[in-house]
Amino acid sequence: MDSDDTNTVTAEVCREDDVGDGELLEVMVAGYPVLLVRNRKEFSALGSKCPHYGAPLSKGVLRGERLRCPWHGACFNIRTGDIEEYPSLDCISCFKVTVEDGKVFVTAKKKDLENSLRVKDRSRRCLVNQNTMLLLGGGVAALVCAETLRQEGFTGRIIMATKEKHVPYDKSKLSKEMDLKAEEIYLRKPEFLDAQGIEFWTDKEAVSVDFQKQQVHFMDGSSQKYHQLLIATGSHSSFLKVPGADLQNVCVLQTPEDSSKILELATGKNLVIVGASFVGMEVAAFLSDKAGTISVVEREEFPFQHALGPQVGGVAMKMLQNKGVKFHMKSELCELKGKYGKVTEAVLGNGEKLPADVVVVGIGSTPSSAFLKGTSIARDDKGAILVDLHMQTNIPNVFAAGDVVSFPVALLNGDRTSIHHQQVAEAHGHVAALNMLKKEKELHTVPFFWTTLLGKSIRYAGCGKGYTDTVVKGSLEQQKFLIFYLKDGHVTAAASLNCDPMVSLIAEVLYLGKLISKEEAEACDIGNISSLAQT
Repeated sequence: MDSDDTNTVTAEVCREDDVGDGELLEVMVAGYPVLLVRNRKEFSALGSKCPHYGAPLSKGVLRGERLRCPWHGACFNIRTGDIEEYPSLDCISCFKVTVEDGKVFVTAKKKDLENSLRVKDRSRRCLVNQNTMLLLGGGVAALVCAETLRQEGFTGRIIMATKEKHVPYDKSKLSKEMDLKAEEIYLRKPEFLDAQGIEFWTDKEAVSVDFQKQQVHFMDGSSQKYHQLLIATGSHSSFLKVPGADLQNVCVLQTPEDSSKILELATGKNLVIVGASFVGMEVAAFLSDKAGTISVVEREEFPFQHALGPQVGGVAMKMLQNKGVKFHMKSELCELKGKYGKVTEAVLGNGEKLPADVVVVGIGSTPSSAFLKGTSIARDDKGAILVDLHMQTNIPNVFAAGDVVSFPVALLNGDRTSIHHQQVAEAHGHVAALNMLKKEKELHTVPFFWTTLLGKSIRYAGCGKGYTDTVVKGSLEQQKFLIFYLKDGHVTAAASLNCDPMVSLIAEVLYLGKLISKEEAEACDIGNISSLAQT
């Protein structure tokens, strides 16, 4: 190794022949791991870890110049390191590669090796520019919109207004890691938003919008005019409608404070969870070794039945049953009873009574759009705002993104639906920002999400709504499987456990618009990523 100054190092990392075309190789430079990529005989060197959760990118999927993270589907351009698909908010560092006499050298600054994530360049706020972009919501859709506006050169005023008490945080961790403080799951610190010239208003709930005057009114009596508006108010947990639902210690999980409260109340006590979808199952998993007893009450026969189907739901159920969680499936909660105002018992439709010191309700969510009632904005019968692929509503200068919208989904032949995943909300926010700046960009993304139970992650990509057939590869019993969801003879989604990076590969194939037939799914070898690579 030689050094041209104290800040930059150059290291020989391998011989040219050591890396085949399309290969990903982790090498060491000054004691730090760097990802070496060879594509069409050209070398690139990049940060080796995904900035999202630190996944090793050497295990990822390379298609052309796009590198997809093996865990959660984030994509990076191998030439620039720029982020091309969420959920990561940041880019990765990119280093200089030279080849001399068949030897490959990487040159890098030490500070870039120490921290392989890179924040994209952005413009600064200019006080002369009085244009105001008002973003309602404090989640990832509004955050990505705000950051994209700055990255794309907008110098006017950006306001994010939210009823939350916190800057944007990683909501997916509220049920997966309930012992974390709010500050530990912040996606961006307040100082970061300040540095970007993004005004962040907390405890600021919108109560009405005057679309003609381009003005939003807030709960505290204030109002704000806008030039362009983004509605990204998300969704809220659906509430129980049974006698006793208003007793103390009947909880929903929406904020970091809710998460901490549930953990404290349930430790060593009798916990009843109503609903066996993602929130309910993740709470059951996290508290399985902390609560005294856990009972899950669900109308369907299996957990995740609508989203992941009975096969995956059955695997998840067995995992939790092995940890002592009791399931009451095809059951309905009909009443909660209490003493001194606190819940003590859950009564099921069949008359069975479950001891309940705390009840967690996870029975679905509702778009947070009630403040738009009586306006001319188009919403569906559930209250979701209708948008096109530009995230444009039916009202000029008004865009919407995230859980609050229903949008056309390519994998459903353009039919509209709502998809409540972090990555989708981020993609919405990005596209909305580009179109607020008149850049005429259509949404093009493959939904990607994951659920974590007892240290194991089930990954999912695509949109399997209305699927009519499945193909299972591997073993459900041994908890190592890949399952394809098919509609009209083609794959529209896939889920896996212990089969990385197969779901990322399938996401990339679907992203490229290629069809995977049932025969190709059946022929897929989960131990060999190249078996689908030619699809």
